[in-house]
Amino acid sequence: MTVVVIVDIVASRRLADRAAAQRRLAEVIAQVDADLPVATQSLTATVGDELQGEYPRLHDALASLLLVRLALPDDIDCRFGVGVGEVRPIALDDRTVPEGPAWWAARTAVEAVERMQQRAAPFARTWIAAAEGEDSAMVDTVAVANAYTLARDQLVSAMSERTRRLTAGRCLGWSQRELAEREGISQSAVSQALAAAGSAALVEGFAVLTRGARA
Repeated sequence: MTVVVIVDIVASRRLADRAAAQRRLAEVIAQVDADLPVATQSLTATVGDELQGEYPRLHDALASLLLVRLALPDDIDCRFGVGVGEVRPIALDDRTVPEGPAWWAARTAVEAVERMQQRAAPFARTWIAAAEGEDSAMVDTVAVANAYTLARDQLVSAMSERTRRLTAGRCLGWSQRELAEREGISQSAVSQALAAAGSAALVEGFAVLTRGARA
C-alpha cells in the first residue's frame, strides 16, 4: 500500500504573482520535509498549479500536510487529495510515470474536497479516498481520518497566519517562550493566541500521528 497526494492551489488564477506563489509553496514544502522527513517522494510541481507526492503510510501524509497548511501564508491556500492503494508506475524510455489505483483515488479525493468547499464544508481542504478493492479495515480507517481532517481544517482555516506559525512551532516541540522570542511578542500573547485558536487539539493530534510514524 502507498499513500499518494495531489495538491491543488486554490483560486490560483486570482493570485497576483503565480510564479512567486509556486516558489513560496516549494520553500514551505522543503522546510516541512526537513522538519518531518517522512515523504518517499516529496511534493513536487507537475503541471499548472498542481503538485504530487508519495508517503509510506496515511499518518505520515496527514502529519506532513498539517505542517504544510500551518506554514502557508495568508495569500496561498491549497487543497489536498489523498489516495490510499497500490501504485503501478509505468516505465517509459527516459522516465517513470506514476500510475495505479492510489493515484486514481487521490484524483477522486481532490475533486471531492473541491465540491465540498462549494457546498457543505467551505473550509474543507483535505480529503482521503481508498482505492477500489481496498479491504474494509482500510475503508473504515479512511472514514475516521476524513472525520478528523474535516475538524482540523476548520480550526486551521480560522487561524491567523501568526497563529498558524505558533501552532506549527508547538507541533515541532518549540516552547512558548522560544516562540515568543521568534515572533517578538510576549509569552502571554503566545499562550492566549494558541488557546483562543484551539491549537492544543491540533498539537496533540500531530503528536499522535507522529508517534505512529515512528512506530
